[in-house]
This record gives sequence, structure tokens and C-alpha cells, in this order.
Amino acid sequence: MKGMTVMAEYRSVMQKEDLSPGEGKTVMVNGRSVAIFNVEGAYYAIDNTCAHRGGPLGEGDLEGDIVTCPWHYWEYNVKTGVSPINPDVRLQTYPVRIQGSDVQVAVE
Repeated sequence: MKGMTVMAEYRSVMQKEDLSPGEGKTVMVNGRSVAIFNVEGAYYAIDNTCAHRGGPLGEGDLEGDIVTCPWHYWEYNVKTGVSPINPDVRLQTYPVRIQGSDVQVAVE
């Protein structure tokens, strides 16, 4: 319907203990490949696909809140999706919440 906003539902994608601080992992949510990161116990979700050549960010190295693509070393802030090198490059971020021990992500 016109003017109606569709709210994304949260989906459980893993248990908190499945992802240690400083690590990332790739999950599928509503048909989308999403990279989940644990930054000092806080969880963040961004598109898994690097804007450069489509590298898998969930397999990249995480230093603080910056993930480096394993293919060509493009970097992204996992909290904002923005590249610290080129702020015009931005990936989609997704809301994350913790329910008990479940890590949940909302993707439309």
C-alpha cells in the first residue's frame, strides 16, 4: 500500500558465543549475504559484499571497528559501513540486537 512502511523482522543468525571479539562471520538473512562482526562484545552487521570487486567482508581481518576485504584490501567501518579511505563509499548496515544468547539481525 502506498505510504506504508514495511518493518524488517529480526532473525536469529547465531549464538553470541559463536563469534569471539575481533572476529567476523558471514550469514544469510532473508536471501542476503550479511557480515556480522564482534567489536569488543558489541555486534554489527553490514553487507558482506565489498563495493570494489565483491570480496567477502565476513572473511576479512577486523582491527578495532575496521574490516579489511581479503581480496584487495578495501576497508570499511563495521559500525557505519563507511570506508575510512573514501567516505563516498558506503555499505548497507543492518540493525543487530541480542535476545538472550541469540544474535539477531533485521534485513528488509
